[in-house]
Amino acid sequence: MRILLVHNRYQQAGGEDVVFEQERRLLESAGHNVFTYQRSNWEIAGYSRWKRPLIIGKMLWARDTRHAVAGLIREKKPDVVHIHNTFLMVSPSVYTACTEARVPIVQTLHNYRLICPGAIFYRDGAVCEDCLARSPWRGVRHGCYRGSRGATAAVALMVSVHRSLGTWSRKVRCFIAPSAFSRQKFIEAGLPAHKILVKPNFLFADPECRKGAGEYALFIGRLSPEKRVLTMLEAWKQLTVRIPLLIIGGGPQFETLRAYAKQKELLHVHFRGQLPHDEVIAALNRARFSLFTSEWYETFGMTMIEAFACGVPVIASRLGTMQEIVSDGRTGLHFAPGEAADLAHKVEWAWTHPDEMAAMGRAARAEYEAKYTAERNYARLMDIYQCAIDQQRAA
Repeated sequence: MRILLVHNRYQQAGGEDVVFEQERRLLESAGHNVFTYQRSNWEIAGYSRWKRPLIIGKMLWARDTRHAVAGLIREKKPDVVHIHNTFLMVSPSVYTACTEARVPIVQTLHNYRLICPGAIFYRDGAVCEDCLARSPWRGVRHGCYRGSRGATAAVALMVSVHRSLGTWSRKVRCFIAPSAFSRQKFIEAGLPAHKILVKPNFLFADPECRKGAGEYALFIGRLSPEKRVLTMLEAWKQLTVRIPLLIIGGGPQFETLRAYAKQKELLHVHFRGQLPHDEVIAALNRARFSLFTSEWYETFGMTMIEAFACGVPVIASRLGTMQEIVSDGRTGLHFAPGEAADLAHKVEWAWTHPDEMAAMGRAARAEYEAKYTAERNYARLMDIYQCAIDQQRAA
């Protein structure tokens, strides 16, 4: 099969980039002819002050993208185009290039940008669904995108225009939702239910499974408000037993959180910053359990299945996709989102019951083997591609 992958990278690398690369490697390893069209939001850095207003127009419709992708389609003749992210430099003009060439489109719904200008359904420290099944303009007064009303208005304009044109609902043959929870949110927002298929993310390379009980608790992720690392630190203040905590990741709250831990004399909390992926996996293999404290509607959460693959149970917020992936009492534990006291209670129980947590770790590894391996993901991805091709032929 000939496959064109389209992806727009953000200025800060994240899970979407990881999934894009893993699916590219998966398809290439299976012998498919894979071509890519990639852009980066770092391109904006080259815009002069006077050229920056043009970004709004590019967000709505990038003529260079349409021309480049149309040329790639003519040259490579793909059987399917798989779009991961179009925001901001790729723009929705890519859909027109594909439909004019009569090539079926598959799109992965990595975040909620098609519904929410901020893309994460999170505002002022809590889940916000103001724009769900309503107008994205509701987010403008709150400055949901980058804390700017002007920037949010530009995103809301893009969403409104292409929603009214049916760009997503008409031109995309199949959407991929990483979880049943995120699928339901997109259905509530008005995307056609029959077009949204669930395919979880996966690990291309299977890491080694943990040996031993584990030496510390571990958090891996971006240090930003919606991840609620502060709730975790507040829980550590309340512990009655000494439990070492390793925090891996960078982000806008890195210095603030590190200063808070120092101020509260959380001597067993260690910030490691951003680490290469092999070092992250090595850290997982020495963890007793992993923590996933988000308070927003995560569409997936790669670090959870990385933990599962290593045989490490996960303590996660009882919310959305996290609740879907982690089975309470079987592959990990749930705690009430934002409740530091409940999290502290679950952490202490997990630390003082190593046999039970070891059993959960074995169940987590079995869950990974059943759902999140490259082999299982490949079969599902091929089914979705074929579905999109069949729909295109029927149309």
